[in-house]
Amino acid sequence: MTYEETLKKIDTYHRFSREPGLERIKELLRRLGNPQKELRAVHVAGTNGKGTTSTLLASILTAAGYRTGLTVSPHVCDFRERLQLNGQMIPRQEFVAIAQRVFAEADAMLAEGLQLTEFEVITAMAFLWFAEQKCDVAVLEVGLGGRFDATNVIESPLVSVIVSISLDHTEVLGDTVEKIAAEKCGIIKPGCPVVCSPGEPQGALEVIRRTAKERGCALTEASLEGIQILSSGLAGTQLKYRGETLRLSFPGKHQVQNAATVLSAVEVLRSSGLNISSDALRNGFSNARLPARFEVLSENPPVLIDGAHNPGGTSALAATLRSCLPGKKIVAVMGMMADKDAAHAVRNLSGLFSYVAATVPPSPRGMSAEQFAALWRKAGTEADAAQNPQEALRLACARLEPGCALVVCGSLYLAGELREPLRKLLAEHKLPEKTHKI
Repeated sequence: MTYEETLKKIDTYHRFSREPGLERIKELLRRLGNPQKELRAVHVAGTNGKGTTSTLLASILTAAGYRTGLTVSPHVCDFRERLQLNGQMIPRQEFVAIAQRVFAEADAMLAEGLQLTEFEVITAMAFLWFAEQKCDVAVLEVGLGGRFDATNVIESPLVSVIVSISLDHTEVLGDTVEKIAAEKCGIIKPGCPVVCSPGEPQGALEVIRRTAKERGCALTEASLEGIQILSSGLAGTQLKYRGETLRLSFPGKHQVQNAATVLSAVEVLRSSGLNISSDALRNGFSNARLPARFEVLSENPPVLIDGAHNPGGTSALAATLRSCLPGKKIVAVMGMMADKDAAHAVRNLSGLFSYVAATVPPSPRGMSAEQFAALWRKAGTEADAAQNPQEALRLACARLEPGCALVVCGSLYLAGELREPLRKLLAEHKLPEKTHKI
């Protein structure tokens, strides 16, 4: 089986199951020898920021000398982003070999009437690979929710981390932050320490506090106290914490909340016996990279790409654009999934873009370009509908002039589709540069 054939096989599994639960993934892992039982894990759930938080924690642990596995979901450019070891994607040959072993058991289960989801298969691959690679710690990003997420077979995490909670996937997780928080709190295990982000909605925080108390868990509520923002701009964010200067490549003041959460989680890991020095902390922060999370492809001209796709994410994107590009003319390429709150996203970003090239992300769930463009026109922003991302990029580039910024946003699928074409345009100097630095 080739790498391409392996990806096609993975694509044949359903995205969701009609019957949520952990029975299928537990059975699959049992047939594979229960590799998850050999792992020490950090488990990360939440609505926004869990990819950044997971990546930062994995980068810090790697810098500390630990053999560190990382799962992220979804991928942006390469499917293998979902399975990483010490910051490197799983090699193609190993990806194929691990997948074939999981496929064999998954096919046997299907013959018995047990149909696995795509995420269950990928999670089993990750556990098997991490165990065979003798990982010291695996940082696991929850795919959806927490309670019934395939990663939740981990029994005693070193720490459970719950990052910013807001409304998303309401058709699956519930239509209030309290209901969503209850699903995220499914990763809280009896007697295991818990860290939650600063600034959680009060209703969500009450659910986290109650769940931690019921399960006998020490809860750390991360705080911004003691963290000083030294600078924040397109080049990233620089912080001062306990006398240490920490540099993040991720722009945006909302990243300070993610940093505070990570710092609290590091203290918990230190208290559990992990040796994480100040040097590891600094190097872990500065080395962390994550595509399409307000990723700056260029400062001159400003070209930014962001996968924000829910109210919390687009609100953070809007705040970052106002902070990093005050008063600048911004042209956008944007597309969203039909099951996302597109109207709320438009409200959050209204007034920031001079023009929007609306398009359909490369997914069967994509909202029509005409429907999305109509939302922007109703909000008073000039917008055209493009039937594919490449056409949208062409329309947006035609509107650029010296001093303009270009932003691609609304979906990680869209970000992944246009990231390399944008990098190519920049490499070939086909975008107008600014006449002055920011």
